[in-house]
Amino acid sequence: MMFRLLFVLPFLMLFQINLNAQTDSLQKDLKQLIADKNAVVGVYIKVIETGETITLNPEYKYPLMSVFKLHLGLTVLHLIDKGELQLNQEIYINKSDLLENTWSPIRVKYPEGNIKLTIAELLQYTISESDNNGCDILLKLIGGTEVVNNYMHAIGISDVQIKVNENDMHVHPDTLYANWTKLEAAGTILQMVYAGTILKDSTNNFLLQTLTNTTTGPQRLKGMLPDTTIVAHKTGTSGENNNGVTAAVNDIGIITLPNGNHMIICVFVRNSRELFETNEKIIASVAYAAWKHFGE
Repeated sequence: MMFRLLFVLPFLMLFQINLNAQTDSLQKDLKQLIADKNAVVGVYIKVIETGETITLNPEYKYPLMSVFKLHLGLTVLHLIDKGELQLNQEIYINKSDLLENTWSPIRVKYPEGNIKLTIAELLQYTISESDNNGCDILLKLIGGTEVVNNYMHAIGISDVQIKVNENDMHVHPDTLYANWTKLEAAGTILQMVYAGTILKDSTNNFLLQTLTNTTTGPQRLKGMLPDTTIVAHKTGTSGENNNGVTAAVNDIGIITLPNGNHMIICVFVRNSRELFETNEKIIASVAYAAWKHFGE
């Protein structure tokens, strides 16, 4: 037994050294990829099955923008698990709820309002299509951003802050940085969703499917991947201010790799002076490099 242990231990150590060397190689490549960009690029990558992890620029607080709709979705689904809400519960929506001059597929489809949508439909609009009005309607339903913030902290996600809704950010651009996350906090939420540790199976499966159905940001995490790649993700985007600075272009998600493993990936492009297309290409390039490296 001792002989077998002495034989196995060097093999495991050699395997770990090789694994670390491969991860270090990708980390070096990613650093080179973002080195000449006039932006702070935060990257968190973790292969769930192997634990291999890469983090770049973890010290910053990254503006969430619409990524916080994932946090909202988790909170709403938690309340459904508790029996306080139901997925098929209908919510009446007035025309006054559908604010103009904001991204809202709901308003495009129902410009006059005066409709009923289920909470499930509102979540799908809010997460999959990043509807700003749907987001704020759900926030009003549950009692505001404080409820989301408190729930995040209750499940152990401390390095995140949710203070303002979509209309706040639209009307008061100085609040764009009020909702923020650190990289590991964003990655941990995705790992919890993948593992199904915070929601019941039915609500967790609903959330994963809703994330997989996301239509926004096709040129980000999915931009350079094969069309058949399964990506459950949530995007976030700010506009460019008068000084030519874009506060945030984000995409975080779970990618199913060709070898069957699953990769958590969070890419936040913060305070960028690059073109919008460049910001999206940064995210796509990071995702492709990681997909290729860990997927073989």
